Amino acid sequence: MFGIYLKRELGRRKKAALVIALGLALGIALVITVNSVSAGMTQAQDKVLKSLYGLGTDMTVTKARTAPTSGSSGGPNFKFDAKSSSSSTQSSDRVQTQGGQALKSTLVTKVAAQKGVESAVGALSLNVTKVDGSFTQGKAQSSSGSSSNSGGGGQGQPGGGTSTGQPQVQGGGANFNVNSYSVAGVDVAHQGLGPLASMKITSGKTFTSAQTSTKAAVVSKSYAKEKKYKVGSTFKISGTKFTVIGIATPDSSESDTDVFIPLKLAQTLGDAKNQVTTIYVKATDSKQISTVKKEITSNISGTTVTTSADLASTVSGSLSTASSLATSVGKWLSIAVLVAAFLVAALLTSSAVSRRVREFGTLKALGWPSRNVTRQVVGESMVNGLFGGALGIALGVGAAYVVTAISPKLTAQVGSTTGGGGGMGGGPGGGGPGRQASQNTLEIALTAPVSLTTIALAVGLAVTGGLIAGAMGGWRASRMRPADALRSVS
Repeated sequence: MFGIYLKRELGRRKKAALVIALGLALGIALVITVNSVSAGMTQAQDKVLKSLYGLGTDMTVTKARTAPTSGSSGGPNFKFDAKSSSSSTQSSDRVQTQGGQALKSTLVTKVAAQKGVESAVGALSLNVTKVDGSFTQGKAQSSSGSSSNSGGGGQGQPGGGTSTGQPQVQGGGANFNVNSYSVAGVDVAHQGLGPLASMKITSGKTFTSAQTSTKAAVVSKSYAKEKKYKVGSTFKISGTKFTVIGIATPDSSESDTDVFIPLKLAQTLGDAKNQVTTIYVKATDSKQISTVKKEITSNISGTTVTTSADLASTVSGSLSTASSLATSVGKWLSIAVLVAAFLVAALLTSSAVSRRVREFGTLKALGWPSRNVTRQVVGESMVNGLFGGALGIALGVGAAYVVTAISPKLTAQVGSTTGGGGGMGGGPGGGGPGRQASQNTLEIALTAPVSLTTIALAVGLAVTGGLIAGAMGGWRASRMRPADALRSVS
């Protein structure tokens, strides 16, 4: 009886049912769209942070570099033999640690022993400045963009910072080129955490856990392209010959690290025995990250602990603006529209019940109890709510698909945090916050993924809307008396 009556009444009131369903559908569709876009924003932010931080890394531990002493040299010195033949080419490498002040390797074990820490891995960030060329006779002159010259032989200082490209320096009888690149020493036994964690091997292979002293290297794809390296190519760092065993591509963005070598060899080249510049930390539980940060900071003095929250606070640009709008304005807008949709559905249902005074009054006169009348109204409202929910899901998923298909581009500029010696704490660039993020602009394509949780939320809202409208209409119907039906007869 209930089903037959329900089907007949819905069929008779198609327009009213459609209006109620459409109101709920618009509210639910907006909720789905806002949730999906917000999820896309979160994924985009995760990509930005991954490119800086490394997969599986919750925080990094570094130490700020101390200020240089008075009278100290501002850059590396290079020695050349000015008496050498002008036709012979000379080469000199200067390897320096970069980022923050070096930490003792024993601190890695100490950090790993802190409460809430699952694992900790050390890495060493180096900068290699290579100068090669020959000495000639002639009047000293300097070409545009050069760092400095050696002045006839002896010592030269091509600058204290990182050089890019291949500037040629001439003058004082010297003709040489300056090239600079970054090197990260990685713990080959724990590559899932650290600089290589955010890199994907696209050619060749990565290190094995036994290659702690093997003169092998993994190079970034961009650096390999610049130097025309391929798997099997060789190059030297301060006279030590390395063989390229793999070429890696960052999972997102670009890597600021050009070469990856075993940590032990990096320590030898950088004259940093038993030292690291960054400690990568993974917490046992993401909810404990803040507690672990306080634990490490209080127990290991002089260190700077940088978490993903610290990095996220430095992200600016259209990604940050759009994310703020989606999580604030979009959230409250969807709530307001949803509440309005529920209210309209309830009022329309109540109004429809008021127009059925004769019908419900007659049913009561025939012996229907109030609970049966209420059940009938709630049943109709539930069907309208579920129909509106289905329509809203279709509209919301369609809107999310359009956003994903268009994939609007968002930019993110990542500024530096306080503390740390370089950029964001002094870690190697490709997998940690040691890159000079203040100069790093990323472009991210926005997507709007629709999760099962979002669909479940939409179904729940549809049911809720139907129940609210049904409760309002049922309450109105339950108050009707058989006499109301008689008075309605004209």
